[in-house]
Amino acid sequence: MSRLDYRSAALRVASFGIVLAAWEYAGRMPVSIAFPSLFDTARAAAQMVSDGSLIRALGITIVPMAIGVAISALAGVLLGLATGLSRRTEWLGIPLFLVLQAAPLAALIPMLVLAYGVGLATKVLVVCIMAVPVIVLNSYKAVRHTPVSLLEMGRSFLGSRTQVIFKIILPAASPVIFAGLRLGAAAGFVGAILAELLISPTGIGDLITYHQSIAEYPQMYAAIVSVIVLSALFLELLDWLEFTLFRPEGRAT
Repeated sequence: MSRLDYRSAALRVASFGIVLAAWEYAGRMPVSIAFPSLFDTARAAAQMVSDGSLIRALGITIVPMAIGVAISALAGVLLGLATGLSRRTEWLGIPLFLVLQAAPLAALIPMLVLAYGVGLATKVLVVCIMAVPVIVLNSYKAVRHTPVSLLEMGRSFLGSRTQVIFKIILPAASPVIFAGLRLGAAAGFVGAILAELLISPTGIGDLITYHQSIAEYPQMYAAIVSVIVLSALFLELLDWLEFTLFRPEGRAT
């Protein structure tokens, strides 16, 4: 590991340490009776893990979350590539996704419940409508901003359209595409929790609602933090996949 890698890791640890120390201090003051300290939240999380309630809730939440994010990633990247490679597809699809990105999509959840009920399909659909527009627009912009010099080089070597797409456009667009995947996955995680809070009280959403209703705030924050940790781990996995598949030389040397 290089000196730059050590410095980057040290800065990450320091940033987390500052945030956690500020959380503990704010909880000890306290800034609010509804804001527990880090120690109390960690103790509540350990208790919920030991009795199995947190693990069961995460298992329920992960199902629509994983299905929705997987569908969103596949559909979003394909639609983004299609709109980036074809002017007609761009004119047809991009205005719709711009509207969806700007719209308050959480307000659509009651309508989806009326249309599709409170089952798994509705929760997956909520995740998709939160994640897909972000992924599509980032993938579209990534393809559209492929350096012209690279495209001209591909044509000068008589590369076919398929070869240009897979050997030039996709590698050049991969950083922005993966950035869109990270943003879309984060939006999808938010959508999964919104679905559990607004559609039916299950999984982590049920834990949050229940512990809030009986004023057990350490348990409520422990449930919230568990989702944040799960989301952060997934985003780190996407980051690792990007540099493994498209940037094997690493971030910096």
